[in-house]
Amino acid sequence: MQVSNQLDLTGLTIKQIRAMFKQLQSDVLPLHWLDGWLMHVLDKPFMFLITDEDYQLTLDESSKIAAGIMQLSAGKPLAYLTGQQSFWGRHFLVNGHTLIPRADTEILVETILNYAKTQQKIRQTDNKNLVNILDLGTGTGCIGITLALELKFAQVVLVDISSEALKIAEQNNHRLNTRCQLLQSHWFQKVSGQFDIIVSNPPYIKENDEHLAHLRHEPITALVAAENGLTDIRHIIETGRAYLKDGGLMAIEHGFDQAEAVRNLYLSSGYLDVYTIQDYGGNDRVTLGRYKNCG
Repeated sequence: MQVSNQLDLTGLTIKQIRAMFKQLQSDVLPLHWLDGWLMHVLDKPFMFLITDEDYQLTLDESSKIAAGIMQLSAGKPLAYLTGQQSFWGRHFLVNGHTLIPRADTEILVETILNYAKTQQKIRQTDNKNLVNILDLGTGTGCIGITLALELKFAQVVLVDISSEALKIAEQNNHRLNTRCQLLQSHWFQKVSGQFDIIVSNPPYIKENDEHLAHLRHEPITALVAAENGLTDIRHIIETGRAYLKDGGLMAIEHGFDQAEAVRNLYLSSGYLDVYTIQDYGGNDRVTLGRYKNCG
């Protein structure tokens, strides 16, 4: 439900506020968002809400919580209020210029980690023989930075067309003490060199998709693509061949109903070993393929 009037939480305890949350919760306003906002304002862990339920909010805390609930009830995601989102066990800064990292994307990271570690054993790579990874449309940098943190033998380049998104990626790069290179580019336009792995979570939602109404606070250019959501995926697959080392891997996240179309794009572009993996919810989510340079 949308809260139409400013809430007065003055003098209430945590217990009383959480009881109110149960009345306010809805599909648009989930309980974990409300609890998450409460924890953020109080700067306390969830356990505090249980062990100190008789804690009485200050006037400033009450005002901040009430104002945040108004925004949440209007559909603004919790991550944009707190300015951060958890991904792969780490907190990444976010803002309105970046997509909010989602749990479904973690399967993309998991797949690349498994592949890269297997390749390391086969090739007996070490820190003097790095695996080069390109993260296209990096946004917050959550994919590339996570790969850089988990793969000490990886050298990662983060690419995005948005200068504002790259500012957030750079902050995350600094906060998490990674040494990723950042590049402002429209896909491959300013990219040079070749890579062992290219990974991307590009725009793939159809222009008339009914779910867009629930994503109206996120940057539309990072969500939507023409050609039933396949325009950018097609470009990355076709153009990416020139930027992959011989036998290099391309891994792309896509919509749950796009797997067959994406596999066909890979195959028509000459990729080998093309296959799709499902996310943790059992939906087709990532398609991969290797490209052999016959030249």
